[in-house]
Amino acid sequence: MHASPVRSWWSYENRLLLILFLTFGFVFFDRLALSFLFPFMQDELDLSQTQLGMISSALALTWAISGAIAGAWSDSRSKRKALLVVSVLGFSICSAMSGLVGGFVSLLVFRALMGLAEGPVLPIAQSLMIQSSTPSRRGLNMGLLQGSSAGLIGAMIGPPVVIALATNFGWRVAFYVTVIPGILIAMAIWRWVHEHPGQAPSAAQPKPAPINRWALLRERNVLLCMLISCFFLTWFIIIISFAPTFLVKFREFSAADMGFVMSCLGAAWVFWGFAVPAISDRIGRKSALVIFAPIAALCPIALIYGDSVIALGAVVFVTYTGLGCFTLFMATVPAETVPPQVLTGALGLIMGAGELVGGFLAPTIAGFAADHYGLPVAMWMSAGGALIAGLLALGLKETAPLVLQRRAAAEAKP
Repeated sequence: MHASPVRSWWSYENRLLLILFLTFGFVFFDRLALSFLFPFMQDELDLSQTQLGMISSALALTWAISGAIAGAWSDSRSKRKALLVVSVLGFSICSAMSGLVGGFVSLLVFRALMGLAEGPVLPIAQSLMIQSSTPSRRGLNMGLLQGSSAGLIGAMIGPPVVIALATNFGWRVAFYVTVIPGILIAMAIWRWVHEHPGQAPSAAQPKPAPINRWALLRERNVLLCMLISCFFLTWFIIIISFAPTFLVKFREFSAADMGFVMSCLGAAWVFWGFAVPAISDRIGRKSALVIFAPIAALCPIALIYGDSVIALGAVVFVTYTGLGCFTLFMATVPAETVPPQVLTGALGLIMGAGELVGGFLAPTIAGFAADHYGLPVAMWMSAGGALIAGLLALGLKETAPLVLQRRAAAEAKP
């Protein structure tokens, strides 16, 4: 009788959430490592802000392509687990190989290969988690998986760890050690994650009717989520790509002070990553996006004008709300809009569009603008992306079950 609570806590849903939490968290640990290490390697490799933007853009482009293709492929082949294992091993090895580079071209190639491996991780992880989540926990699970995991591991734990490694052992060593957690996570996925949790469907059961994937583009929420993704990724990618260098080179912060500010961003990422989806359960997905997107626009502006390090850390914690919004337009709204058999493809499409525009084009443009007009221009571009995303959210159809139930009950009253 005493073992029952333990078995309940270690249910497949919780076990899967923990594994995927670690998986996506280390995706961003590896992805953000370049931004935090760039001030250490910039002079040695003779890299410009434009080249930093191009490197971020190359990773985003390959991420977008592989995410969209792998999402559709895994929907039709049901090979999500194996693809996830290969992806985790691939991006971990590519991240470690970034420590071997001798210049811009080799760094560009390794980061592009890393994006190719990372692209399938999020849509596959989201579809696995949605499939295994109880309805009452769907928003919480998705918020923890996509929002809080990347914030805690990638943006909160990551900065002091990689900065300490770079300071004491060199930036190349900081890249090398990133392969270790990737191997351990891949082993955990292979051991404990199931392709189809629960009882496998009987061969006698009829298969669902095929759905035209291009019809997804005619779905209003999917199309708007794709557009929101483009502009919100612009906000996000510019911040994570340029904020460390901006704080060190333009604001003249020390490496330790830069790490503190970036850790505050990580703490906000963790908190807002689940707080915004939880609030959206009550007030609606659309309302949450309309409210929190403009608040997110204030974060890069604060990086320009914030005075003391402590005050700046507090302000960015309050305003770095966007990663909670990501869970809504990248996972929750699509999951509540499209049929399950095309969900992974829809998630890959939304993520791919955002990475293509916000991740590929925006950093290169921002880097070029920063070299010619100053680093603050990049922060203003980031703020504009979040504002446009909030305006686009006004056109969404509400999908939050509790809000729809309240509306239905109000309409039913005489």
